[in-house]
Amino acid sequence: MSPLRTALLGSALGISTSVWAQDHSMHNMPGMEMPAPKKVKRAETRKSTTAPAAPEKPEAAPAPAALPATVVPDHSTMDHGSMDHGSMDGMQMRDQEAVASQGDIAVSGTDQPAGSASPPPAPMDHFADRKFPAAEMAKAHAEMMQESGGQTFGAAILNIAEFQAHRGRDGYRWDGEAFYGGDINRLWVKSEGEGELRRGLDSGEVQLLYSRAIDPYFNLQVGVRQDIGPAPRRTYATIGFEGLAPGMFEVEGALFLSNKGDLIGRVEGYYDQRITQRLILQPRVEVNFSAQDIPENAIGSGISNVELGARLRYEFSRQFAPYIGVSYYRKLGDTARLARAAGEDIHATSFVAGVRFWF
Repeated sequence: MSPLRTALLGSALGISTSVWAQDHSMHNMPGMEMPAPKKVKRAETRKSTTAPAAPEKPEAAPAPAALPATVVPDHSTMDHGSMDHGSMDGMQMRDQEAVASQGDIAVSGTDQPAGSASPPPAPMDHFADRKFPAAEMAKAHAEMMQESGGQTFGAAILNIAEFQAHRGRDGYRWDGEAFYGGDINRLWVKSEGEGELRRGLDSGEVQLLYSRAIDPYFNLQVGVRQDIGPAPRRTYATIGFEGLAPGMFEVEGALFLSNKGDLIGRVEGYYDQRITQRLILQPRVEVNFSAQDIPENAIGSGISNVELGARLRYEFSRQFAPYIGVSYYRKLGDTARLARAAGEDIHATSFVAGVRFWF
C-alpha cells in the first residue's frame, strides 16, 4: 500500500471515530448554551400595569371522566352447564316488568313483555255496543234488520202469455207465478196451461207452494198441485226447487205424486241473453217425464215430451215487454206411441207472439 493511500485511510477512520464519540445529550456541547432571559425594564412593567384588563375567558368545561374499561370474559373457560338459565330468565322478565311499570302509562295487550302478556279483550261485533245501553242497541239492530231484508213484499209475473200459430190449429199458452213474503219464507202460486182456439182448454194446472231459501240462489218448495181442464183431474203432492244456476240460468224442477199414486216430474230452464239494454233473446227448454204409464192422461213412462223455444222481446219497461219467437214441441217414447194410436201429431212447430209483464 502506498503512503498516500495509508494516509487517506487513516484520516477517514479518525473522522468516523470522532463522529461516533460525540455526546448527543447537548449538555456539554460547546456553543450550545441557552442565553439567560432578559430583564424587563421598569417602564415597561409600569406601562403593563396601567393597561386595561383583558376580558376573562370562560372556563373550559371539565373533560368527561374516562369510562372504565370493559372486561371481556373468557368464554373458553366458562362452565355453561353450571349456569342457572332459569334464574336469568326470571331476572330478565322482572327487569322488563320494572321498565314497563315505570311512569303512569298502563300497558296491555301486545305492549306487555313477551311471555307475560294477558290476551286482549275479544272484539265485539258492534263498536256502538260499548258506548250505548244494550237494550237500546238491540232495538236499533232489530229495526236495521227489518229494513234491510226483514220486510214482506209481493209480485205477480206472467212469463208467457202468447198466441201460437201452427199448422191448421192455432192455440194459446200461459205460464205465470206470484209470490208474497220475505227473503227467506214465501208463499207461491204458479199456473200454466194451453189450449186451442175454438176447442177450449186442453190442459192446465195450479200450484200452491211454500218456499224457503236454502242458500242465496235457490229456494226449496213444497205444496200441492191441482189439474184443471177436460182431462182427468188429479191432485198432487209437490216438492221442487227454483233458483239461479251458475251462468245466470233460471232453473226450476218438481216432482208430483198424485192421489192415484202416479209419479211425474218436470225440469225447465231459460236464459236471458241481452242484445241491447232493451232487446233480449230468451232461449227456453222444458222436459217432462213419468215413472209409469198413465193411459187416461195419454202419458207413457220415461221422457214424455220436450219443448224447445226462443223468444225475442223488447222491454219498453221492466214491467212490460212484448215478444215474438218460435217453439218446437215433440212427444217421445211411449207417449208418442199413445199419440199415434189416437191419431194425433207427435210434434209441432209454432210461431208465437205475446207479452211478458209483471207488477
